[in-house]
Amino acid sequence: MKNDSQRIVITGIGLTSPLGNNLAELRDGLLSGKSGIVHTEIRHMGKVAAGLCKFDETKHQSKKMRKRGTRAGAISVFCTKEAVIDSGLDFEALDKNRVGVYVGITEHGNVETENEIHDLYTTHNKDVSFWSHHHNPRTVANNPAGEVTLNLGITGPHYTIGAACAAGNLGIIQGVQQLLLDEVDVSLAGGVSESTETFGIFAAFKAQGALGHHEDPALATRPMDLERNGIVVSEGGAIYVLERLSDAKKRNAKIYAEIIGYHTNSDASDFVLPNTERQIECMKMAIKKAGLEPFDIDIVNMHATGTTQGDIQECQAIAGLFGESKTTYINATKGFIGHAMGAAGALELAGNIPSFTDGYVHPCKKIDNLDPQCAIPNLVNGEKVAHNVKTILNNSFGMLGINSTLIVRKYS
Repeated sequence: MKNDSQRIVITGIGLTSPLGNNLAELRDGLLSGKSGIVHTEIRHMGKVAAGLCKFDETKHQSKKMRKRGTRAGAISVFCTKEAVIDSGLDFEALDKNRVGVYVGITEHGNVETENEIHDLYTTHNKDVSFWSHHHNPRTVANNPAGEVTLNLGITGPHYTIGAACAAGNLGIIQGVQQLLLDEVDVSLAGGVSESTETFGIFAAFKAQGALGHHEDPALATRPMDLERNGIVVSEGGAIYVLERLSDAKKRNAKIYAEIIGYHTNSDASDFVLPNTERQIECMKMAIKKAGLEPFDIDIVNMHATGTTQGDIQECQAIAGLFGESKTTYINATKGFIGHAMGAAGALELAGNIPSFTDGYVHPCKKIDNLDPQCAIPNLVNGEKVAHNVKTILNNSFGMLGINSTLIVRKYS
């Protein structure tokens, strides 16, 4: 039995998503089946489907700081400040040397570089003297975490975790580990994405034949549907306040959930194609670390991006591990909000956590024509399901074969 200083809990959540800018708005959208996908114009690409966020970039920072910073930094600052407020921490009284910032990202710097190159060729006649002197601090990999420390006066550790589309989970896992190592007393951890600001990611997915599209943007991403045609790129972020249970108890904090298990591994098999056996191994190890069995898991939130092979292989992994469990429900979030890349794992976990209190499993976006190879038991399709939820398993997988699984439990 772990003592309270070895148990890590979530005491604050701040987010922005294509369905809203707080947990209540995100949850309401998921339970009601609302789509956050719209059509937008992207440089060199024209009209594409995307998941966009609408939040006040200067709610928690000055216009001057926003001008010097980045979209990813603005998302990080907004989500972190909202999480701190939500947590009820007396932040000013904290020892800022004992606060750490751990932000998962898929990529960073390409937005600023694309913009500079565009201006260089279209406005400045290739005169590099116009190149912004802010370019370097905007494009270094730690920028989304570093902007948070500048904004909140945090003098503890900060860095980003580059883990492709597994990064949201990995940011949280890093925050947990730093608390357990006694490096910090508070972890501000999660993931962010500014991917909709860059044409390159849209062009690359299109070149792969993996960019979701439809005349109705709400149907551009259809995970597990036989007519799915790819990924919808989204932006967003979710940052969590993580604390040791002993500290949370001292201040009588609201506790959303306890983090009880996690694992990450590598496929070592392909640049982009997933590996079913490694996904099974990742989930098994997380469940083992949590001291559970597969039938103890109430919700499995799938990575489910809407790619043909990716959905099939993940469904095979889940069926192989949970196929015999009659009380494990399977859902997916990207049909509603698109693929938020480095923010995906953190945002999708947030969307499921309220099930501990409202008693529902949110559905997948309605699958009209289920791919027979994705027909797995207890797939929640189109309508929410009432269930006494005590545990959630959250999957996030990424390119170069990085897999992550995170398990949270209802606190009691």
